[in-house]
Amino acid sequence: MSRPKVIIPARFSQSASALRFQAEVNARKLIEALYAGGGEPLTVHPFAPEGFVEHTAIAERFDFADAVLLPGGGDILPTFYGGDDEHEELYDMDAEQDAFDLAVAQWAIETGRPILAICRGLQIANVTLGGTLVAHMQDPHRHVLSGLSLDPDSHLSVATGTQFITISCYHHQAIDRLGQGLRATAWSTDGIVEAVEMTEAADRWFLGLQWHPEDTAATDPAQQSIFSQFVAAGAAYQQHRP
Repeated sequence: MSRPKVIIPARFSQSASALRFQAEVNARKLIEALYAGGGEPLTVHPFAPEGFVEHTAIAERFDFADAVLLPGGGDILPTFYGGDDEHEELYDMDAEQDAFDLAVAQWAIETGRPILAICRGLQIANVTLGGTLVAHMQDPHRHVLSGLSLDPDSHLSVATGTQFITISCYHHQAIDRLGQGLRATAWSTDGIVEAVEMTEAADRWFLGLQWHPEDTAATDPAQQSIFSQFVAAGAAYQQHRP
């Protein structure tokens, strides 16, 4: 069986090493962690001109995919979740990026594909399901390493094989109201939701993380196991594709 094909929406970048123009990128550590877990990472072009995307086009483009990884990135435009669109701390907002990511998330949820949503990706999934965000945390988690206790009955605890892990965070926004069908399974010491799962997930794999497991996956087996379990779910989808 071939490696499960995992699509990852690219991030728009004004520049990148060795490239002369603007770029579309994904983090190297993210790609490496996914590949080490057995997946085939496929960065895909975010095409949603003027913030509009045909959902049928998403299905046509990505029917081949076995799983979807929603990566970190800039802030989501508050217009997508009814938030404060004038907050001075908002950055790197892009209507095309948002519309594309939200459409991919919606399609992946509707088709039952395994989903790993990281940082901004978690926020995208939450907004897709009708949730809201805190525009700017009182105490942002930027370059933060901290311990986290996990719900022993969560898929996250099963995936990592532990009830306590060290996480690497970089975010100034967070979940406010949970989207429909989501439940929180881990919180930071200051009450921020750090992980979510679906309330009815017996027949599917969905994990949203507010931290960046790829940051330490190369040296922390618990973080790498998240990618391995995600890829295993992609392999199961590949084998039993509807």
